[in-house]
Amino acid sequence: MAFIQGFLAQLRREEEGQGLAEYALILALIAIVAIIALIFLGTQVSGILSTVGASV
Repeated sequence: MAFIQGFLAQLRREEEGQGLAEYALILALIAIVAIIALIFLGTQVSGILSTVGASV
C-alpha cells in the first residue's frame, strides 16, 4: 500500500513539473512572437511614438 501511495505522489510531482515546462514553453512562444512583431513593426511604432512625443 505504501508503494502505491509513493507512486501516486511521484506522479503528482511529475505533473507539476510538466505544467511548469508547458508554461515556460508558452512564455517563450509569446516572447518570440513579440520580438518578431517588434522587428517588423518597429519603424511604424517608432514613428507613432515620435509623433505623440512631439505633440506633447
